[in-house]
Amino acid sequence: MPTVVRFLLCFAALAAFCAVMGGALTAHLPDRFFAEGGRDMARQAIQMQMWHALAMIGIAVLMIQQGCRTLISLSGCLMAAGTVLFSVGVALTAFWGIHPGPVAPTGGSILMGAWLLLAVGVMRA
Repeated sequence: MPTVVRFLLCFAALAAFCAVMGGALTAHLPDRFFAEGGRDMARQAIQMQMWHALAMIGIAVLMIQQGCRTLISLSGCLMAAGTVLFSVGVALTAFWGIHPGPVAPTGGSILMGAWLLLAVGVMRA
């Protein structure tokens, strides 16, 4: 199995694990652990993280079927980076009220770019 496929599958599994754990914490922690409006913000970030974990699994499967196409592989790696930036940025805001600058928007932009790159990669495959 190619290294990038293993990376994406491992990353996706860990991202999904963290999303489930974050969902449990978000559901059960008292309000005092969240900044104002943070619980809802955390839920949205957790949903986004889980959807992208599933998407990375799909990309890995596509890479196994199609071979490691450069654009598809790059889209998966960008999706991993965007997921980390977006999730960490939103978590810092949701739990501690810390606004880490453009971290979450940058992660979101990278995620959008990853989806576009995946579309182009699939069309070219």
